[in-house]
Amino acid sequence: MQSPRLSWLLSPLYVAALATGAKSFRDNPVIGSPALNRAGLHVKRVRLANAMVERRRKRLCALISEDDRAAFERDGFILKPNFLPPAEFAAVKRQVLSFRGPARHQFQGDGLTRRIALDSRALRQLPALRSLVESPEWLGLIRYVGSFMLEPLVYIQTIFSQVREAPPDPQTRLHADAFHSSVKAWLFLTDVAAQDGPFIYVPGSHRLTRRRLAWERNASTTAARSSDFQTARGSLRISPQAVRRLGFAAPKIFEVPENTLVVADTLGFHARGVSTRASVRLEIWAYGRRNPFLPWLGLDLAAMPLVKGRAVPLYWSAVDIGEKLHVASNPWRRIGVTGPAAPPDGGG
Repeated sequence: MQSPRLSWLLSPLYVAALATGAKSFRDNPVIGSPALNRAGLHVKRVRLANAMVERRRKRLCALISEDDRAAFERDGFILKPNFLPPAEFAAVKRQVLSFRGPARHQFQGDGLTRRIALDSRALRQLPALRSLVESPEWLGLIRYVGSFMLEPLVYIQTIFSQVREAPPDPQTRLHADAFHSSVKAWLFLTDVAAQDGPFIYVPGSHRLTRRRLAWERNASTTAARSSDFQTARGSLRISPQAVRRLGFAAPKIFEVPENTLVVADTLGFHARGVSTRASVRLEIWAYGRRNPFLPWLGLDLAAMPLVKGRAVPLYWSAVDIGEKLHVASNPWRRIGVTGPAAPPDGGG
């Protein structure tokens, strides 16, 4: 808990953060102020961010087809079965399964997520995968949904379910990642069954309806004091019952075959399904989130010379240094060189 004097000294920084993607109700007493949020602060940030997103997407509409734009406007996600031609997909999967590289992992509840960064060094060894992540269709879908000409951060991601005795993975609760739009994409390299913790998304929940905004306002007045860590840090959780009261459709469960691509706006409510058995989900996973209030499309730091192709290793190094200096924590622990499908050790 910060002292009143320290909070007062930091108040200009807390106010300045309103113009960024800062989202933590707990860590910023302005963003988390119950009085200010009852007066509409949080909802004003949500509305303004959404207006900027819509302006940017209009300028990016040529990146994807009219059918994909219509599907996205309706649902908040784009679903592309059989995304790659069979021979190309087979080459991608073969190269991924045989690859070994520096990896990190994070335990959340009874699940473990492993990531191997697809930086320039890794992609030199994975030509089929490099063709995929540099293709206009892949980049166009991610950039349109993300509303920027961004350079997505891309990983080989493996999700191991039920690897230890622990409470359920917190990602299995429906939530929005932040108060504004961002993009995540999954190209599934394995079939995903309903028992294997599939991706879940509430269709249409990316839209700021009158009821959604009222829910945002109410949630923002108590989030700073929430006992739920993710909610207090700005990733608001919601129950299935509350989703129904907001008038949205039933959550869609992405029980899909391999070679299915999903690109989603994570302002919409989504979750990882509960796994009812030990399972492994392997995918190419991409992510993009920028300051939602920026009016321009480009100037992405991850695309700058000296950073392009190295953004993830640089980020991991930065948070490692922050942890050593006791100014940040890094849940992504080094596990050395390994393959995407190598069994985890099950430790904590």
